[in-house]
Amino acid sequence: MSAPTRKRRWLTICAITATAGLIAIPASAAPGQHGGSPFGARTLDQLAAERTQSVGAMSPKVKEDDGDDGNEADEIAEGADQYAEARTSPGIVAPGAYGAAWASLAKLPGTGGSWRNVTDLPYDSDDSRYRDIDSNSSGGSGNVTGRMAAVAADDDGYVYAGSAGGGVWRSRSGGGHWQPISDRLPTQSTGALALDGGGRLWLGTGEATTNADAYLGSGVYVLSDPHHGTFSTRSRVGGHELESTTIHELRFGGGKVWAATSEGVWSHSTKKLSGAWKLEYAPNPEYLPGGSKADDPDAAYKNITNDIAIDPKNPSKVVLAVGWRSGDDYNGFYTRTNGAWTRITSGFGDLPTDADNVGSVTFARSADGSRYYAIDQSPEQLNTNPDSGLEGIYVSKSGSPSGPWTQIADYQGLAASGSALTSPGYMPGVQAWYNQFLSVDPADPEHVYAGLEEVYETKDGGTSWSTVGPYWNFGFSCWSIDPAKQTGDCNPTTHSDQHGVAIGRYHGKSFVYVGNDGGVYKRPVNGSQDSSGHATDWASLNDGTIDTLQYYSVGVGKDLDHGGVSVTGGLQDNGQSVLRSNDKVMGSNFGGDGGDTLTDPANGCNIAEEYVYLSIQVTQNCAVNDGSWITDPGKATSYNVAPADNATGEARFIAPLAADAKNSSTWVAGGRHVWVQTHGYAIRSGDEWKSVYDLGEGHTATAVAASGGKVYAAWCGPCNNQGFARGISVGNADGTGWHNITLPATGADGTVPNRYLSGFAIDPKNADHVYLTVSGFSRQWTEGPGAGVGHVFESKDGGTTWKDISKNLPDVPTDSAVVTPNGGLAVATDLGVVYRAPGRTSWQRVGSLPAVAVLQLKLSPDGRTLYAATHGRGIYTIKVRDCD
Repeated sequence: MSAPTRKRRWLTICAITATAGLIAIPASAAPGQHGGSPFGARTLDQLAAERTQSVGAMSPKVKEDDGDDGNEADEIAEGADQYAEARTSPGIVAPGAYGAAWASLAKLPGTGGSWRNVTDLPYDSDDSRYRDIDSNSSGGSGNVTGRMAAVAADDDGYVYAGSAGGGVWRSRSGGGHWQPISDRLPTQSTGALALDGGGRLWLGTGEATTNADAYLGSGVYVLSDPHHGTFSTRSRVGGHELESTTIHELRFGGGKVWAATSEGVWSHSTKKLSGAWKLEYAPNPEYLPGGSKADDPDAAYKNITNDIAIDPKNPSKVVLAVGWRSGDDYNGFYTRTNGAWTRITSGFGDLPTDADNVGSVTFARSADGSRYYAIDQSPEQLNTNPDSGLEGIYVSKSGSPSGPWTQIADYQGLAASGSALTSPGYMPGVQAWYNQFLSVDPADPEHVYAGLEEVYETKDGGTSWSTVGPYWNFGFSCWSIDPAKQTGDCNPTTHSDQHGVAIGRYHGKSFVYVGNDGGVYKRPVNGSQDSSGHATDWASLNDGTIDTLQYYSVGVGKDLDHGGVSVTGGLQDNGQSVLRSNDKVMGSNFGGDGGDTLTDPANGCNIAEEYVYLSIQVTQNCAVNDGSWITDPGKATSYNVAPADNATGEARFIAPLAADAKNSSTWVAGGRHVWVQTHGYAIRSGDEWKSVYDLGEGHTATAVAASGGKVYAAWCGPCNNQGFARGISVGNADGTGWHNITLPATGADGTVPNRYLSGFAIDPKNADHVYLTVSGFSRQWTEGPGAGVGHVFESKDGGTTWKDISKNLPDVPTDSAVVTPNGGLAVATDLGVVYRAPGRTSWQRVGSLPAVAVLQLKLSPDGRTLYAATHGRGIYTIKVRDCD
């Protein structure tokens, strides 16, 4: 029996052009089909074929005759842009927007009550209860949490984990028993963590993986006593210079801290923390804030820097790794010559210096100063090689970042080192622009850990490598779906897609800590391996005390088997979680990325989970399965029921899905078309969807809602800041009465602005009474046509006319809304939840959450509890009565 192939997440798709078709595999596909890989809605061989077809359509550098002055090409995949464009279109957001919004939110009067985290318990991705066809259970990742962008550790057992959207966490026990330490900051997005020689912890905010759901940061902060203290706004280093940037690395040398950011390389004294940051180098300063081209749509891509290498023997010798991962003329390595930063063009050895082959780069040096190491991702490889974007791993045996550099690994060699990624079209480094870390054992300059999609180790300076943390255990002879075992006879591995690494000590023993899309894992630095080179001693540190889960959605229904309710939700790269009322551990019943969610309020095991681009799986038993479908496909208990816009690619990465508020058997989904199906959770085929309205070529739905057969659909197209347009269409679920609402193109005061329309909330008493949430920032911060003002609008005539009811609402992107049973209105924003009581016009802040995006709100079946899906801190609840 061939091993199952896990559903790939959106980051796979980031290597594919927006025009590449995405093919859904029926969940009932029998084993032996599609390369003998029955798992999931998409298989790696299909994605590899799509990526192969797209090669040549992607261009690392736009040619001059492309008409956009060599700016960003269309190789930036649709999925990687959409989360950001919802918040920036129709223009570019000026620095300081989120900081101002956070200050404004803090000034709002508060409601009563407090939030309760319901997902602060272990989340087992290998839960043996859920081994159905669309699950990844038995892959070997064990307990998981949200994406970790950076890790730091000391020799006293203290470990610090910086998450993509859930802040920084501290463990005093070598990992586990975590506590949040950055909740008072106006951003919870981590770019870099680093301990300096004095034991201070430095935090660079703004995740720099060019990921679709990454947030810009508010600068750099330092914690003088990281064993006990917490970060505060008073601990920010310098002024506002690094606001609204992302920070890839922080490096130390010569009494300075260096920051590689999305707006050039900056430095600051490590002794005097006040005073402005110094801009050391920006390849295209005219695109920086205040520059002559600051408003150019591609300004965000013109000054990206990745890392700084400082010669330990002479800190005045510095090498900068500069460049956008998809390619630009400025990509390369730079050093200071005669007081000016100059591109290195020769004398580097094997490490390329030409713009086409220098992309995302990570450096690491040995503690004794004898070795420097580097990973290089190549824009040209990304463009021309369907197998990998990795140029190679290199060593400078002189110990100087000036080289000469020698290549010690390429993707073929890593694939042969026990990798799980050996299929053409999907091999080590295929996402090297997103997955990178390097660390050298402080006790041995030839002992190196490297992270790409997997974790690799060399003990001889790169002569030989072992894949100590394979992507998953599927495909290995030791794998088995047997629910009595976690992953057959294989050892546990880490979650895939590596981002951060640190080496520290606990109780006198050295450990390596890795951060990835599933959280934090550790093993002894000199750990054991099996005959395949796989580590036998990985331990997940995601014990439930650290909840950085990145939810896109939440669903709540009655738990008919145990009483209470069942809570489920779709997650970035961690599938769909399911929490039954008697659970001590959450399970994962669908794999890959989980998008929108529908849950039957009357039966929480009736679930529809959206994978990306409107691929929808449905189950009527919570997808409980012991894996017996592998030999008998008829025993599968989940089904792929995607409407046709999934196959044509005419839906957004996270596409809208809703049930009619008056009839849970009627569903509405949005891509280019508005789709309706009336079989509820009994649907078994995508053919059961009916297109009731065509939003038009180039248009795609951003929000849908229905009540009593009346349907609202919002759309955008184009959806980025180059010609952004939006609209609203209204009609009936039976296909009658459809029409477009006339919205002023200019977004005049009091009217719906020309920004991303994110959600509807329909009054349960009157389907013509509807609320609209609007993302992005108002024109104070967004210099785009028709940005207008306002974030919440009300219509009492079925969407024909709208009134701005934002009043004292902070200028912050809004994402979702729900009408409470008493007639109040709760609104989810990028920084928390606000509430307008019935009969009132002003807004209150609901409870106190960290500065984390709340992407969706849902009510419990009895309407008494509000559930908030946060994109970085799990799912929270609060009693509706406490909002009044």
